[in-house]
Order: sequence, then structure tokens, then C-alpha cells
Amino acid sequence: MAIDPRTRYPQPPFEQQGQDAPGSSARMKPEPDYGADSYKGAARLTGRVALITGGDSGIGRAVALAFAREGADVVISYLDEEEDAEAAAQDVEQAGRQALKVPGDIGDPQHCRALVTKTMDRFGQLDILVNNGAFQATHDSLDDISDEEWERTFRTNVHSQFYITKAAAPHLKPGASIINTSSVNSKHPIKSLLAYSATKAAIANLTIGLAQLLVDKGIRVNAVLPGPIWTPFIPTGMDPEQVKSFGSQSPMGRPGQPAELAAAYVYLASDDASYTTGTLLPVHGGMAIY
Repeated sequence: MAIDPRTRYPQPPFEQQGQDAPGSSARMKPEPDYGADSYKGAARLTGRVALITGGDSGIGRAVALAFAREGADVVISYLDEEEDAEAAAQDVEQAGRQALKVPGDIGDPQHCRALVTKTMDRFGQLDILVNNGAFQATHDSLDDISDEEWERTFRTNVHSQFYITKAAAPHLKPGASIINTSSVNSKHPIKSLLAYSATKAAIANLTIGLAQLLVDKGIRVNAVLPGPIWTPFIPTGMDPEQVKSFGSQSPMGRPGQPAELAAAYVYLASDDASYTTGTLLPVHGGMAIY
């Protein structure tokens, strides 16, 4: 029987809650759904190796689980959230695949290059790169955004994608896929997320440019544009009062769950999307962005 998407998952108002960055899935109320009970694989990524930044929680963890259930081994890049990273690795291993956890700051170009090196050392190949790791903070005044925070947001969200993609490109063979996480904010920036929205617009542009640059090598580059998604970003990057109504602006009347994004990434990573490159794929609960 078909499921009504409006009521499939919890709707606001939620409990007022806040956490220090980078946040923990286990402390969220309700906890995000990563697809453990719902995602069914179909061997679409058998024998492939995926590197996912921000793979410990949120969208990245749901994608790691789905990729593993589709037959891929997964490298989980994360900052320092060891508990979440271990849970994500267990998701992968319970699907019968190998997981490699690599902590560190993707805002550091040396670490970005090391991620690719460690992937190749462990698995000898790299077939799917998911540039998903990000940082955000909300501010109601331009004066509240420090130089350091502005630069950190761009280093983490945009510069890392350039560094990792450049390091990965020599190892990617025809048929490989790069998937970047942009946002609906790339089309409709939110004033309280000035820096974050600007980086997501840059990622959308970067995606289309890279797709043209790499198509001659048989490498596809696409991006997913999530709408409001229930991840640790929310209680760490928003005012606790705003968290209560998070997602209510969507026509669905609720935020999306990470599990609802996973199939989009699987599609873009798989041969089903062999004629898809330079595409910005929105998954946003019906929000008008064009």
C-alpha cells in the first residue's frame, strides 16, 4: 500500500532543543531516520568504492547505508564525531561491506588529499565521490558573522570539494560519479544563513562547471539540492525556538528525513544515470525554487 508522504514522518512542532556543533543524532528528538528499516538494496553499486564526506550523520549517513546495501564499500569522512561515525560504520558492515573511518577537517587541503590517499591505500580504487560535509551557523545581523566563521564556511563547504575532487580525479575511471550536496538555498538564500546559502550557490555552479570539465573522461558530476532535512545541523545551527517549527515551510508541512534523500544519491551514483551529468536534483518536499 502506498504511503502518504505528508504523514510518513514526524511533523512540527518538535521539542525545543539545541546542541553544540557538530552535534549528535542520538540526542535529537526525534532521532533522524537513516533508512535502517526501510532501504532495500538491489545490487546497483556492487564492487564499487565510495568516499563520503560528512558520512557519519545526516544525509551522509543515510547515503552510506544505502550505498552499502547496494554493494559498495564506503569510506566515512567526518570531523570528530566518533560515536556517530562508529554507528555509520556499523550500518555499512551490517550490510556485509567494508567501512573505513577517517576523521579530520576537510577545510584543510592536506587532509582532503589524505582522504583520497587513504581510500586508495585501503581499497585500490575509487568509483564514487560524495562531497557532502558542510558547516552552517545562523545569524540575524551581518555584524555577527566573523571573518573566521565566513572563511570557515567557505573552506568547509566549497574549498574542500575542489581539493578532494582534484585529488580524486586521477583515480576515477570512466563511469565514475561525483555527487555534490548543494541546497534549495542555492536558489532561494535565507538571510539568517548568508554564508551557508552563498556556499551552496557556489557548489551548484561548481557542479555544472566540473561536469563539463570531466565529461571527456567519462566522469559524471551532479548535485542534490535538499530542502529542510532533519539532521544534526538543525539543533546545532539554528536557534532552539526555530527548531520547534523546522520544516513547516515545506508544502509537505514537515522536514524531510535523511532516508528520503538516499535514493537520489544511489540513482546518480549508478549506471541508471549514465546520461545524467551537470544536473541539479532537488529533493525538497515541493518547495518552489525556480
